[in-house]
Amino acid sequence: MTTDREKVRLIFGLKIKQLRNDLGLSTYELADRTGLSPSYLNEIEKGKKYPKTEKIFALAKALNSNYDTLVSLQVSKSLEPVVELLNSNILTELPLDLFGIEPGYFLEVMATAPAKLSAFINTLIEIGRNYDLSVEQFYFSALRTYQAMHNNYFEELEKQADTFLTDYPRPELPGQYGNWLIRVLNEVYGCTVDFYDETTQPALMSLRSVYLPEQQKLLVNSELSIEQQVFTLSREVGYHWLGLTIRPLESSVLEARSFDEVLHNFQASYFARCILIPRQQLLDKLRIMVQQPDWDNERMLQMLAQFTVTPEMFLLRVTNLLSGYFGLNNLFFLRFNQLLNGRFIMAKELHLSKLHTPHGIARDEHYCRRQMSVTILNELRQLQESGQWDGQPICRAQRISFVTNNTTYFVFSIAKSSPPTPDNSSINIGFPIDETLLEKIPFIGDPKLPTVQVGETCERCPIADCTVRAAPPTVLSHQQRMKTIQATIEQLRAASSGK
Repeated sequence: MTTDREKVRLIFGLKIKQLRNDLGLSTYELADRTGLSPSYLNEIEKGKKYPKTEKIFALAKALNSNYDTLVSLQVSKSLEPVVELLNSNILTELPLDLFGIEPGYFLEVMATAPAKLSAFINTLIEIGRNYDLSVEQFYFSALRTYQAMHNNYFEELEKQADTFLTDYPRPELPGQYGNWLIRVLNEVYGCTVDFYDETTQPALMSLRSVYLPEQQKLLVNSELSIEQQVFTLSREVGYHWLGLTIRPLESSVLEARSFDEVLHNFQASYFARCILIPRQQLLDKLRIMVQQPDWDNERMLQMLAQFTVTPEMFLLRVTNLLSGYFGLNNLFFLRFNQLLNGRFIMAKELHLSKLHTPHGIARDEHYCRRQMSVTILNELRQLQESGQWDGQPICRAQRISFVTNNTTYFVFSIAKSSPPTPDNSSINIGFPIDETLLEKIPFIGDPKLPTVQVGETCERCPIADCTVRAAPPTVLSHQQRMKTIQATIEQLRAASSGK
């Protein structure tokens, strides 16, 4: 929903449908009165077609209206919320087509009960305002839903990457990846690559890269690790190879101007992981790994070390293939950041199949310090502060059992520093444990793996003797008070009725 012409078509179609319904006419009866086919009338009412002048006159006569009323943008009171919605550009921001919803159908539903649906939309907007949800957060929520719909596996992007690697084979030595990608950008797309530092671009040091379309130039932060530099270059190749011109110019989406920017950034990033971690190469390793009877942290790190990628890139790629080839669609992917002040933030989450625990929590709550995703970050920070960290990622795994809902997950984490920031990050994949999963992946039942009781956040946790609690269980206490009050009221009502 981007053009005035589309808006005019939709409004015209809704007016025709409303007038037809007011007269109690079916589509076939209106077709008899106008000489237009029922299918053509259906296209008009859905906003897909706009009739010529003589047909509008025929419609006006059949509907006891007139030409000027039909072509005017003035609408009845019941359709005013629809026009308000159109003019607000909300339909432009909602990626309806991504979820198989035609804007015309959405407006048709709204026209049926405009006041109720308009109030519902306004309620969602108000909730977003109260929780300080930005447009970017809305876009990323829509993207996560899109990924979950496809189990985070996209065959078309996989094929595009295969074709690229056929045309431009990857060098055998990882140390040559940077030059390989720069050569493709230079020779195929006329894109130059410059590296900047604190001296040349001090204001850009918090970013990993910036693209200047006017100069066809990619600026890359020289403080990035080799893995980050290679991914940045691969993603830039992805933008060009996939023809994605609507895109963010910064490595981090500072201000998304449209959902297309967020979607295309995801597609270019997916493509980048595909060419850096070809599916067949990783599939062979995953097939061996899932057959092992026990878990081995070093085995996972050795697999990571065979690719010039960060832990986040690697584990995201693992989720693609676990869902696409192993049928493990009931998983979650989380990234936790630990800031220099010790605070933990869930920076990224993806839940396939359903919303798992843990997940993004309302503001100002403290994630459970017993979970591997958090304890591994504390371990890494201690190694750094004592001078014992060798700069390599660390890997840990555990089974976690949530005391609040009795669900048990197998979770493995890889943690590393996250330049150019001073933060550390843990990348986590988790699976809810059931008999089917234990049969598919024997090492999840490894008796040497610790099983730990956890809560979701300290504010919601009933574990009374927790030694690492960061905050009192205020949310839980409030919920318990409400239950006590409700139970007391029910008892009083029962007593008064003589039951």
